[in-house]
Amino acid sequence: MLPTITIDGRLTADPELRFTPSGKPVCSMRVAANDSRRLDDGTFENLEQIFVNVSIWERDAEATMELGLTRGDRVLATGRLYEREYDTRDGAKGKSLELKFPTVAKVPTPARTNQPGRPSTPPQQREPAAASGWDTAPATDEPPF
Repeated sequence: MLPTITIDGRLTADPELRFTPSGKPVCSMRVAANDSRRLDDGTFENLEQIFVNVSIWERDAEATMELGLTRGDRVLATGRLYEREYDTRDGAKGKSLELKFPTVAKVPTPARTNQPGRPSTPPQQREPAAASGWDTAPATDEPPF
């Protein structure tokens, strides 16, 4: 059995939704994942980088497109890892990694900061919940309806 893995990386381009000749939707995206280390001066050095193609089919493809993903977004993609061989334009053999049967989630990014540990904009306040009757009703054992 092939391994199930999770890729944590950034999209190299906007996801693309296509349809097969039989009408099945397929969402394709490419995720770049890298290993890096922090240097003494606070900057990061990229050590190694891989690119993984992600193919999402049918209802999952359409649901993934509704996430509104764009180039540069950080995503987590979990699925089965395959190695695919293909012919290059010059006739040589090439290999690529492909994640099949994945689930994809967008990773929220924190607000940009001007100072380490301090957001440049204040966090948004939550809207108070709409009054449902439960929070304003007198304390009794009866529901407020």
